[in-house]
Order: sequence, then structure tokens, then C-alpha cells
Amino acid sequence: MKAIVNGRILLPDREETGKALLFDEHIIGLADPGEARNCELIDAAGTYVAPGLIDTHIHGYRGADASDGDVEGLRRMAEQLLENGVTAFLPTTMTVSREELIRAFDTIRAMMTESRNPGFHGAEILGCHAEGPFINPARKGAQAADNICRPDATLMLENKDVVRIMTYAPEMPGAAEMTRAVQEQSRMILSVGHTDADYDQTIWALQNGASRFTHLFNAMPPMNHRRPGPVGAALTSDAYTELIADGFHVHPSLFPMLHRMKGNRLVLITDCVRAGGMPDGSYTLGGQPLALRGIECRMADGTIAGSVLRLNQAVRLYRDSAGIPMYEAVRAATLNAAESIGIDDVKGSLLPGRDADIVIMNGHCEIIRTMIRGREVFNGQ
Repeated sequence: MKAIVNGRILLPDREETGKALLFDEHIIGLADPGEARNCELIDAAGTYVAPGLIDTHIHGYRGADASDGDVEGLRRMAEQLLENGVTAFLPTTMTVSREELIRAFDTIRAMMTESRNPGFHGAEILGCHAEGPFINPARKGAQAADNICRPDATLMLENKDVVRIMTYAPEMPGAAEMTRAVQEQSRMILSVGHTDADYDQTIWALQNGASRFTHLFNAMPPMNHRRPGPVGAALTSDAYTELIADGFHVHPSLFPMLHRMKGNRLVLITDCVRAGGMPDGSYTLGGQPLALRGIECRMADGTIAGSVLRLNQAVRLYRDSAGIPMYEAVRAATLNAAESIGIDDVKGSLLPGRDADIVIMNGHCEIIRTMIRGREVFNGQ
């Protein structure tokens, strides 16, 4: 058994000090430090002890991209994400061709199994977030228009063992039938995004199976007091709602309002692309050219295209801009994310019985150590 002592332990509803966190492959619980004498001790030296971060919307990192369908690239991505405190993630595909999607799903399926092996050196792959291809061309953003398809449940149901989240536009012809089929025949999470839906169409989707919104404000019409649209539906419903908290996609002055309105239904994501962790330059996204300059990723026509945000950075900016305690900011990248995809019984918190996915980080959210099921997989000291 192991124990982390001298840490500021972040639980879902509070911060605990003066306690030891006991764990093996799973969290055992909190105890007085004296009870940890016979354990393998890890001294947090006054830093934060948090659950491993979970990224439910990430396309790529350090040159790899989920849409490539490349095992080595996905393996490298899983390993490199450990430096950001990410212990589990959903590789996210773009609106690419059907053949490319099938190859990407097959690769992610294989890596899901591999990433659960005890010796795997990387973040666990929980499945796939399919962002498209059933989206609205009017709100395609950086998605390739040629690969947008009429909504049809067949492709996703054939891969329901790997696709955990599907982003789609509920107003498109055929979307209602697809919504019902996916809801009845799978446990897939339907997420409203890349959409031009009005408020009533969005509410219909929520009432008939959708439970999530993809990168709030982005790739959807702005909210108007007479036409609240999907933004209004997201803010006034209890649906889980993604936020790219890089300060560019959404102005940070809105973070306090979003925290008040969404609370534990807000999920921090990165929407990171293969340029993440790389120097400024030219890259690709979904087979299209992309230019990185600072924190801005843009297509050739100037369209914003994903981000290079790291999830630990998102936690810091959300905490600072919303003016909230660290435990609340961390929850948005851990337990909220786990709840949104139905895995909160095993991941997302430091409660007893959960996987011992743990990060130790300083006040700037810089990662010192990352552990998966109690095994150290990154040490930044």
C-alpha cells in the first residue's frame, strides 16, 4: 500500500489537509498520517493532490492525430499527455472520409485494449469522440465540407463499442431518426455541436437523447434574446457542456457566469490538435492545412481550428478567471468529465474504490507526478 502525505488533497466538494491518501491500484481513502507508517510514502510537500485529468475532446498532440488511424501515433499521444496530468482521454476524430473514420475507429479500439494493460506507459484510452460527420455545413468550422454526411445511425452503431460520444447537428434531415436509433440501440452520448439549430430543435434533441454540448459558443449561432438557440439551451438545461478554456475560444470574462450557470455540468476540454506541444508552424487537421501562431490555430481562410491547449492549463485559467477554489476547477476536468460519459464509478475522483489515477501539481497547475492505477508514469521533478 502507498500513501501520499503533506498534500492538499482535492475531493469533489472540498480540499483536505493534514491527511494521508492511501491507495494501491485503487483509492483506499483518507487516514491520519500516523496510520501510513508502514506504507510506501510519497511526500507532496504542500502541493495539490488531485484525480487524474480526463480529456473527452482531444484530436491530437505532439504531431499525432486520432484521425490518422496510426497505432504508433496514438500510442505516442497517450504517452505524451501524461506530462499534462491526463490519465484518460477520448481520441477525437474529425469529419474525414468514411474509410478514414473506420480505420481510426479500428485503431482506437485496439488501443483501448492495449491501454488497459498493466505495463502500458500512457493515458488510458476510453473510446472515441466522433466529432462529425453528421454536422451542419453552415457551422462546419474547420471540418471538411466534402466529408459531411446526411445523419445515419448505421456507421456509429456498427462501432458502438468504441464511439462514446458523437457530435452532431440535430436539425439536419435524418437527425431525428438517428437520434432515436442511437438512443434505443446503444449507450453512446449524443452531443449537440457544429449546429445551426434553433432553441426548439435543440430542446427536442435534449428531450430525445442528447445530453451534451460540444465546445459551447463555438460552431453554433450566437445567443440572441429572441433567438436563444443552442447556447441558450445549453445554459438553461442540465446537459453537460464543454468549454475550451484557453481564453481565446471563449473570453475568460464569461467564466464566472458559466461556473454559476453550469456548475458541475461544465466539462473542461482542450480540443487540442496535432500542433499541441509543438512550435509555431504549418500542420494539418483532418487533411487540411493549419497554421499555428501562439495559441491560435487557423485554417488557410482564417477559420479557427482547434487549439493547442493543455488540460492542466485549462484548469488554471478556469480557476483564476472564474475566481473559484482549486477543487472546483479540477472537478471540471475530472469528475464532471467522468460523469458526462458514465464512468464516475471508477474514475474522476479520489473517493474510495476508484482507480488510483492521481496527479500531484503545484499552484500553477504544473504537473509534478502522474500516476495511473497507483503506478507512477510521469515524474517532472
